[in-house]
Amino acid sequence: MSKKLRKIIAFIILLFVFVAFFLAYKFANKSHVDISKTSAEIAINASVLFDEFLNDEISANNKYLDKIIQVNGKIISNKNFEGKGVIELESNNDFGSVLCHFSPKSSKKIQQFKIRQNVEIKGICTGFLMDVILVKCEITNQ
Repeated sequence: MSKKLRKIIAFIILLFVFVAFFLAYKFANKSHVDISKTSAEIAINASVLFDEFLNDEISANNKYLDKIIQVNGKIISNKNFEGKGVIELESNNDFGSVLCHFSPKSSKKIQQFKIRQNVEIKGICTGFLMDVILVKCEITNQ
């Protein structure tokens, strides 16, 4: 292998390493969205949201994935896992629901809500895994 070829290969490797570090830095320092101060892009009922994912997941992903949505519905469970609260909203299907995951700070607020109570929740839709999943949720009807 000639010296010129080794220099080119070394340059390409260094360039690749630089780009990888740059992308990792940008990803690690990307700004986080404050859900409580950001308006929802879409408002929808929990049953309708679940049905859309159940009937056509690809279309629903295109419509809701990684967007801030406001969901209203009836609470069917209100749980706390290691300081992080999860509210489950009722759908028309017995085998799935809308799961709303709260931060530890927001989880303190959800204990005041009762089963079968109507609630409006705003969060980021991350997709469908038997349930529709919302993260970084905030209660909007207080």
